[in-house]
Amino acid sequence: MTRRLAWLWLCLIPVLATAQDEPLRLAWKTAQGDELLHLSQAQVLAREPLPASQQAPLGSLWKLFVYAWLADTGAQEPAYACQGQSKEEVYCCTAGGSIGRDQALVRSCGLYFEPQRLQVQADTWRSYWQARQAPPWLLDLNQLQPQTRVPVAELLQMLAVLPAQDQARRVLLDVVLHAGDGLVVGALGGRLRVKTWSWLGEQDVQSRQGGFAGWLADGTPLWGGGRGTSQRVLKDYAEALATVLPVNEPLDKGRCVAVNLFSRYPIQRLSQNGQAIKTGALQGDYRVEFVNGNQLDIHSGGELFLQQDAGQPRLVARLDREEYVARVLQREASAQPVEAAKALAVAIRTYLLQNAGRSGECLSIDDSSDRQRVAPRPATREARAVAAWTSDLILAGTQVTYHSDQTGEDKLSWQQAVQQARSGQRYDAILLHAYPRASLSRWDNPVASCEPLPAAQDWLQNQRRRWRQPLDREIGYNEVNHFAVCRLAFGRPYVDRERQRIYVRGVLSLQDRLDLTHEYLHLAFEAHPNGQDETYIEGLARHLLLE
Repeated sequence: MTRRLAWLWLCLIPVLATAQDEPLRLAWKTAQGDELLHLSQAQVLAREPLPASQQAPLGSLWKLFVYAWLADTGAQEPAYACQGQSKEEVYCCTAGGSIGRDQALVRSCGLYFEPQRLQVQADTWRSYWQARQAPPWLLDLNQLQPQTRVPVAELLQMLAVLPAQDQARRVLLDVVLHAGDGLVVGALGGRLRVKTWSWLGEQDVQSRQGGFAGWLADGTPLWGGGRGTSQRVLKDYAEALATVLPVNEPLDKGRCVAVNLFSRYPIQRLSQNGQAIKTGALQGDYRVEFVNGNQLDIHSGGELFLQQDAGQPRLVARLDREEYVARVLQREASAQPVEAAKALAVAIRTYLLQNAGRSGECLSIDDSSDRQRVAPRPATREARAVAAWTSDLILAGTQVTYHSDQTGEDKLSWQQAVQQARSGQRYDAILLHAYPRASLSRWDNPVASCEPLPAAQDWLQNQRRRWRQPLDREIGYNEVNHFAVCRLAFGRPYVDRERQRIYVRGVLSLQDRLDLTHEYLHLAFEAHPNGQDETYIEGLARHLLLE
């Protein structure tokens, strides 16, 4: 009997562990109706139709509805100025600074969206949302509070029809970019566009519950909730979310790109079924004959145009941005291995942003080996999926280049990226290796988390050569080949080990140089206990610099 009870107890252990973990609840709209998933940090535990009784606190999501109202009504509200008089300003800005609407939404600055500050009238608010068939909790301005409990199904329905959601989706990518010290965007790419929420725990007011609500890049409304703060939920469940979130093409595929195809190879003739084509939009299969005698078969679904430029035939492609990224990926490399392809897709999109000209309302760029080569036919499904997974992601903080096999400063080698992907490295690690000074950022808000200090970087590189012999005698020293020196905005100097970045004020004073040396040594001794010994690190820094 004892043996049988022991066996039953062992069977119950996984169930008890799962219950204690309080799985993430993920609700979203599907073609078959609203669905609720229960996720552990590793897998899907259960799927069911979303119960009408499923409720959750509104938390910070009330700010999203005020944001939508402001954007849709064309409001011109003033920025919020931080004066250091409220502890809530920690979510907004430092004393003396100010914050605008988009960043207030990303940072969850409640003071910005306070209806009283914005002079929102209760009857005006009610009339606006009644016209959009909103539920009762959204009609009443007094219920726009974090503690208000709302049915998740009603929340999803309002997200599906929310005004200004295209603008909100673009802005809210910043939430994912800033979450989990880069781990969340590394796992999810550009697919998730959400506002976070947090509130007191259901049973224990000393605990917290939190999550997110918003959309996928393809416009699918979704909501998530679990135990802990919103940032903890996003970080802990990022890998599990990565396995269940679909990779569909985004609703916003980006500004059009006008591509001058075959810019370095003059065209002699374009024909279809043997008949010469003079000008116009192209539909179907064609053959391009070049002046040098070469020929190439191409295909167009209406996106290619034949023009005459001073009597010389010229082919122009008008593509949305994500199709452009997919076609360059297809022409320059491959959609496999996937992590290498994701890294290159981000580099391609960044190169376009940094180097394209303007042609009316479109970006303009040549198809050439001096710029980027573009496939003269629709991208494959696999290439489109890679572009969609990374949609809107670019690098900020450095000029981006890449090559098929050459490496160099701020240059991604496709050959090396393939090797890194096959060894198990993720796309964000591949990008960090190629562009150590750059940060993943958003297409229309390219802000780098590392403002480079080239003088400090050069000084440290030179000093390292002088220090190599004494440092090689130190136990645990491991010379760091790739690192970046970044400007410290405030606080004490520190090192970001994951991204191999050193944050200091500069290199002008002796104290600046001591700080830089000290933080570099922390990085170089990362894998050894000496790296955690502040007395040892400071003593070694002074020895290297002063003696």
